[in-house]
Parts: sequence; structure tokens; C-alpha cells
Amino acid sequence: MNTLVEIKTAITRLSDDEASTLLSWLQERSEDDWDKQIKKDSEQGKLNKVLQRTKAHIAANRVKKLDEVLNNS
Repeated sequence: MNTLVEIKTAITRLSDDEASTLLSWLQERSEDDWDKQIKKDSEQGKLNKVLQRTKAHIAANRVKKLDEVLNNS
């Protein structure tokens, strides 16, 4: 399989169990990629502004409990 079209075609031929296994694998890979990107961004200082702003909000008590935020959805 060399192309995305071939891969998509092959996926349509999978059994439900095989498709479920593939989906689980893709989700795990996506989560791993996310973790690697967050680590890289953190090491490069890309999250420093967000961290500083968050600490400032906490220090000024401009935060809400997570339950309050989730229940107001």
C-alpha cells in the first residue's frame, strides 16, 4: 500500500474487530504525538506565557473550581 487511497480502500474492507483495533491504535498514536509536541513546546519555552498567565490568575484568585466550569456548559 503506497497511497492514501489504497489505505482508505483497505480500511473499508476490515472487519468490525479489525477496524476497532486500528482505531484504538490510531488514537494511541495520536495521543503519543500530542504528548511529544507538548513536551517539545514546553522545552522550547512556548508555554511560558500561558503558565505565567495561569499563575497570575491563581495568585489573584481569578479561578473557578473545575466542577463549576463543567456544570455551566
